[in-house]
Amino acid sequence: MKKVVYFLVKNSLRLYNGVYFRRVRVYGLDQLPKNAGILFSPNHQCAFLDPLMVGCYYPKPVTSLTRGDVFGGPTQWFLDALQMLPVYRIRNGFSSLKKNEVTFEKCYSILAKKGSVMMFSEGAHHGEYYLQPLSKGSSRLMIQAQDKHPDTPMYIVPVGINFGNHKRPLCDVHLVFGTPISVKEYRQQQDPVAAIQALKERLTLGMKETLWLPENDQAYPAKKQQIHPRNTSMEFSALKQKLQTDQGLRPPKSFPRVGGVVTALAKWLNLPPFWVINKVLMRFEDKVFHASMKYILGLFVFPLWWGFLAAIIAPFTSLKATLLLMLTLITLLVGRQKLLLLKNQ
Repeated sequence: MKKVVYFLVKNSLRLYNGVYFRRVRVYGLDQLPKNAGILFSPNHQCAFLDPLMVGCYYPKPVTSLTRGDVFGGPTQWFLDALQMLPVYRIRNGFSSLKKNEVTFEKCYSILAKKGSVMMFSEGAHHGEYYLQPLSKGSSRLMIQAQDKHPDTPMYIVPVGINFGNHKRPLCDVHLVFGTPISVKEYRQQQDPVAAIQALKERLTLGMKETLWLPENDQAYPAKKQQIHPRNTSMEFSALKQKLQTDQGLRPPKSFPRVGGVVTALAKWLNLPPFWVINKVLMRFEDKVFHASMKYILGLFVFPLWWGFLAAIIAPFTSLKATLLLMLTLITLLVGRQKLLLLKNQ
């Protein structure tokens, strides 16, 4: 039953991505090892939206390591069905750290069976394009897994999740699976501490290759302004190169005069869903969670609102008129989101 739930959620979200984002481009799937244990190491910019993106587009099941404080209670069965395992930090208490040993043993077993695990090597999410310094956790886990199962080929795969906008829907997304890194090459070093450090450094380079803007340097703020719909429509390698050279980039489109009217009208005609979403977002002080919550809530609140309106109006008008009203609401909402992308670029 849990496997059915996993693939149902996976395929449903993949279909939803075609509505929520303007376009999702996936690179590098063809170069992934097909008969090996894999640890995916994505960057972490949009909270729990990040593991959903990787899980949706990698064809096989992926076990994701997730912060331990979300486990327990009525959602436990669903988290298990989505193949999530808890990871505890010092802030969860020193006693909780011992629970990580059980999680890591499960990871070793999954990798030994040539399955896939996902771990965020940055350690914490953030709302910027550049790569934060990596922790040693993912490199240590893979060295230890390879030590326990030396006959199984194992790889770390750097992954870059590049969102055209960290706040708004209908942006472009470039999901880049980087060059797999063989763990055996580093396990052969006699000093395990040096092996972990060397693997971490190689992973850092690999992850930077998968990101539009990997460095937080003096030019970063200006280059960040160039990430807008006209430029993110390019292929990943072309945009990355142009951002590095600062040549060949397109200027953003201007916000049209009627944009304010359209966005206001769309909001008022869809006011209940926006009210619900804003109420939920107010409960999250960490704004990095906002994009993820908009993504999940949008899957439910807007269809419920449109269905509610259709049920009220249908008895008093024709089916054609009801469908026309629904189409108008949807069109206005899409137009609003596209216009807000222009306004906030």
